[in-house]
Amino acid sequence: MSGEIKQLLIIPHIKVHNANALSSPFTIGFPAMTAWLGATHALQRQLNAAGFDALKFSATAVISHQCDLQTHRGVGDYVDSIIGTGNPLDKTGARSAFIEEARCHLDVSLLIEYAGITKDDEQQLLDKITHLLNANIKIAGGDILGFKPPETLKIEEGVEKDLRKLTRKLMPGYAIMERRELMQEAMEQGQDAIDALLDYLAIHHNCEQDDEGNVSWTSYRKTKGWIVPIATGFHGISELGTAKNQRDPDTPHRFAESVLTLGEFKMPHSIKSINEILWQYHVEEENNLYLCQHNKNELTDNQTVNDLSELFI
Repeated sequence: MSGEIKQLLIIPHIKVHNANALSSPFTIGFPAMTAWLGATHALQRQLNAAGFDALKFSATAVISHQCDLQTHRGVGDYVDSIIGTGNPLDKTGARSAFIEEARCHLDVSLLIEYAGITKDDEQQLLDKITHLLNANIKIAGGDILGFKPPETLKIEEGVEKDLRKLTRKLMPGYAIMERRELMQEAMEQGQDAIDALLDYLAIHHNCEQDDEGNVSWTSYRKTKGWIVPIATGFHGISELGTAKNQRDPDTPHRFAESVLTLGEFKMPHSIKSINEILWQYHVEEENNLYLCQHNKNELTDNQTVNDLSELFI
């Protein structure tokens, strides 16, 4: 069955140096989804200012081809250590005090759904994107070292041939997806949020001995797939107001904490719909939630705001 036509922008193999790997107060690794959607939104704003007034980026998918986390584990060490930067010496010749920053080097492709551009303006749009990405734009706090030429593609939702044409352009790689339903299932069985998350991340080991005394070990996780913790937004913990010397005097200020849930890295060739990997903003003002989530995870009429808030840490 055919469906809507999606206009997609592909920016392949962006090399990002020293991206922020501290994705939440609890986790270190692949940058938070807020960083990727924030970079996409910043690119849209610059394109709007450059004359593409009607352009709108409505959803973004992130495909990781390589993630090199800057950590080190010495011989006999139990945990990894963050590799720090070589900061300049102070006037006494000693190392300056600094807060350790978790960094990673990335090779990612961005898939962006857009609207507001005619076919005649597509090449001009691609040229401007290439110029902006070469102009030292930051992505997840990291510097762009290079990328392959961006391109546009139109696919019809529900048409298998179009979907496979797209996913071939994204392979080999892993698209980050949300697996909030795993948290929901565990919490319906009585677990709280942190226990549910850790239970899916833990590796369980089992030892068995047969009648002849031979010992065999097996290792397993609670569910199949490359399940990871991901930061997908923020939860406001103070009232809206103003703060002294805040960056934007026209926007209300509030304190917030990270929203953490489960995600999965999945090869694009195994998806059934493009909406499985496209992320977009979702705001629940009544519950003080500012989230990134999938198109397929939009709230249904019978799901309350409180139901949503209980699925996160």
